[in-house]
Order: sequence, then structure tokens, then C-alpha cells
Amino acid sequence: CSLGDITNDDACYNKALEVSGNRSARAKRSLARNAYNRGEYEMSKNLWECAMALNSLYPDGWFALGAAALKARDVEKALDGFTRAVQLDPENGEAWNNIACLRNSWQLWENYSHVAADIGNFSLAMEALQKVLNLTDSKRVDAELIERMMQEVEKRALSSHPESALATSNYDCSDQIHVNSNIDWVGKSTSLDVELSRARQTENLVEWLGKILQQIVQSGGGAETWGLFARWHKLKGDLTMCSEALLKQVRSYQGSDLWKDRDRFKKFAHASLELCQNATDLSNPNIISTAKMRTPLTSIGWT
Repeated sequence: CSLGDITNDDACYNKALEVSGNRSARAKRSLARNAYNRGEYEMSKNLWECAMALNSLYPDGWFALGAAALKARDVEKALDGFTRAVQLDPENGEAWNNIACLRNSWQLWENYSHVAADIGNFSLAMEALQKVLNLTDSKRVDAELIERMMQEVEKRALSSHPESALATSNYDCSDQIHVNSNIDWVGKSTSLDVELSRARQTENLVEWLGKILQQIVQSGGGAETWGLFARWHKLKGDLTMCSEALLKQVRSYQGSDLWKDRDRFKKFAHASLELCQNATDLSNPNIISTAKMRTPLTSIGWT
């Protein structure tokens, strides 16, 4: 390692690793520094992780790991590195400053939103997505994640029928009392509570998603966002507002290059068909009355 420090030759450090049976923390730290200086941040991050696994009581190493991870766009690993650095050296002001900046990093919250969605916790995912919008003045819009959330909300809304569950439970209640089977009624009541709890959770998700979409469209919004907002209004049974959102989506696709961009034209055509279908539904009193019978949610307006 000393020869490597003089010559700055990675071959010397690799030889040190070979001799030590890949157990030289100093050699790995030196290789990590050289990789960082060459701009190979991902390699530097991996080498620092290996070095710290061999000797974790090295504050500067944790800071260097955080710096390499930050350059490699691994925000969570960077935050972990800087946090470990201040645990060993509470006077490290630069590490504390980096931690404060990262906690207000939209990249961190965006990663968090994806992790939350992957494990099925869509409430946390929406909270994280809201944080990203607030930190970026609604300029950073993860349309793919919002689409996932919309699909989840639509699926839950279709499978949630608290009114029918209540009606069934009331019928079973009188029947069970007639035969004095209190145990069975407790089971029915518990099942009803679960159904109602899930319905309330779904309603909260719908409301939260609506607020997120409203925030995006008020800052401009693109064609995809207007399409999602139209689906949200349709989910709530407001076909008039759905048409307004679809019209804005169609207009967003229009432009001089519409006829030259095949994919864009296909999206334009699909949105136009959706708008026509929704107009047909608006003229059908049966569909309108069915939509009005849906569970009412707090109205969210937009301009």
C-alpha cells in the first residue's frame, strides 16, 4: 500500500489485496479514492462499502461513501453514509449539512414513493409523491407512478361495496337473533367493520389522489395528467368534469407536429374517442343517475 501511495498505481493496491486475502481495508479505501478521482462513482461507492465492512470505525470513510453514493445518484446510500459519519464524529458539520439537504431532496422522496408503492402502501406513496411536488413546485411529475396509483384506486373502488355489505349484514342480524346465535352475529359484525374500514380507506385514497392531480394541473399539467384527472372525475361519477378534463387532454395533444408523430396521434385519437364516449354517456339519463348514486366524496374544483 505504501508503494501505491507513492506511485498512485492501482496495481499495488490490488497486490496488497491479493496478499491479504482481500482483507486490506486500507487498500480498498485507496482504490475507492482513485475510482472517485477518475469519476467512476459507482465503483467508488462499491469499494467504499467493502472497505467499511472491514473497518466500520472510520468516520472519513463513511463520509467518502456518502459522497460517492451521491455522485452515483444513490440518495438513500448517501444519506446512510453521512448519517454513519456523524454518529462517529458529531462535530462533522459538512456531513450534518449534507444530511439536512438530502432530507429535503425530491430524489429521496421519489425513491421512497416507489418503494412504498412496491410494498402496497399507497397512502405512504401518495404522501411521498406530494412531498416531491411541493419540493419541485409541481415540476417533477412521475406520470408512471400516478398511473399505478390510479389503477389501484380504480380496482379498490370497484371491489368496495359497503352499502351492500351493510344490507346483507342487517338481514343476517335479524335472522341470527331469531335463532339466538350471538357468536355468528359477532362474526358478521366483524366482517362488516372490515368492509367499512376498507371503504373509508379507499375513499381517502381517492381524495388524496384528486388533490395531487389538481395540484399538477393547476401548475400546467400535460396530456397524460389531464387524462388521469378525467378518469378520477369519472371514478367519482362527475361526467361533466370528466368531459372538461378530456377536452383539455385532446387540446394538449394538438399541434403542428401531431400528424408527423405516430404515437402522439394514436394518443390523440384515443383521447378523442374517450371524449365522444363520455359525451354519449352524458346524454344517457340512466348512466347519469347511476353515477350520481355513487358514494359522494368531497368535491375538488379546478380552473
